[in-house]
Amino acid sequence: MSLLLVRDRIATVEPQTRNSLAPSLLGLHPSFGFGDRLGLATPGHILATESGQLLPIFAQQSVREMDRTNRTPLEVMSAAQEAIRTSGWQGIWGADADHLKTETDVINLANAGFTFFTIDPSEFVNNAADNLVQNQLKEALDGVVKSQAFESIGQIEDLYLDKSVEVSNDLTLDFKNREKLYRAVVKYGRAIAYAEKMSGWITEATSGADFEIEISVDETDTPTTPIEHLFIGMELKRREVQCVSLAPRFVGQFEKAIDYKGDLGLFESTLVQHVAIARWCGPYKISVHSGSDKFSIYPIIGRVCGNLLHVKTAGTSYLEALRVMARRNPEAFLEIIKFSLERFDTDRATYHISADPNRVDNPENLNHKEREAEFLDQDDGRQIMHVTFGSVLAIGKMLDSQPFKEIILETLSTNADLHNQLLNEHLGHHIRLLSYG
Repeated sequence: MSLLLVRDRIATVEPQTRNSLAPSLLGLHPSFGFGDRLGLATPGHILATESGQLLPIFAQQSVREMDRTNRTPLEVMSAAQEAIRTSGWQGIWGADADHLKTETDVINLANAGFTFFTIDPSEFVNNAADNLVQNQLKEALDGVVKSQAFESIGQIEDLYLDKSVEVSNDLTLDFKNREKLYRAVVKYGRAIAYAEKMSGWITEATSGADFEIEISVDETDTPTTPIEHLFIGMELKRREVQCVSLAPRFVGQFEKAIDYKGDLGLFESTLVQHVAIARWCGPYKISVHSGSDKFSIYPIIGRVCGNLLHVKTAGTSYLEALRVMARRNPEAFLEIIKFSLERFDTDRATYHISADPNRVDNPENLNHKEREAEFLDQDDGRQIMHVTFGSVLAIGKMLDSQPFKEIILETLSTNADLHNQLLNEHLGHHIRLLSYG
């Protein structure tokens, strides 16, 4: 399907119109991504879906996550499909090829049947743009033009300089400040051009099949300002890159596995602006990445975004799997904790988190219930266990050399009811707050 035709398709997708093992487009309906790093969480995710009004994405995994867990795109897809088949669950569902960065990524995930493609052009974002002095800014702007993201500085100015946009009745934004325009171009120009290139790869790889695109610009050092979002949205429209959702970097801190850190009032006021821009430029949904466990802002997100909402989670389901270990195989859980503490300094490198292992108690001095509370309920412990998932699943071993991944899968398989119950309770709480406040 061509990118020009996707807009009409997005608007017409209706929930609960298909009953198939094949993933579908979810369109402009509020949706929720369930990441499953072990391949056994979908039955619990299906139960949690019934807690609210968000359409599910049951197959969701990033290339980085698959690399760290030694899984293939087809294995991710097959695990979700098997759970759907055996559960008898009715309704449509999506499959998110998350954080794609290369043409090879696109081809591999498209061949496995994924229908929702999250483009991650973060490597082309210039995070230094906000702090460049004038001569550096001019040099960086020239570099964007030389990269062929734009024809010339003159083209940029013709398109945007002095333009004013009435985004909504309550919000008018303008590009009258030349320096702010240049900084937005330097920060995001090459990333948008790369997203355009990737959208072409998706069109080719899907060979005429239906697909949806999300653009992710959340992995930046500073929040996406409203004028930056407007620039991104207008550029995507100009380049005919039709997206169903866009993930900005929000104000405040979206750390893994814990609640939102920041001013709730400021978050809401800026979210209102982002939603207005998404409605004007698209419409497309606002996508919330690192979206698990942000309980304090879920009512705000659900109320402000309405239908224009997508939330992604992943690591929180892995932590519920570890909760099963804590209760049913506490000796193995202790070994996993000790290994995670050893790996933490290395594995935290690719995450923005505040966990400090010096603030957690020695797990060997705790009883079974205390260990669960310390490492699965408290912020520091949760983040330590979260960011070390790849090492635990890829190289971690028990003292008898049995791989952690093997013993985790065995324990989950023999305690499926508990696993599903925990997932239903935890993810269901997410969905209820997003759906009903």
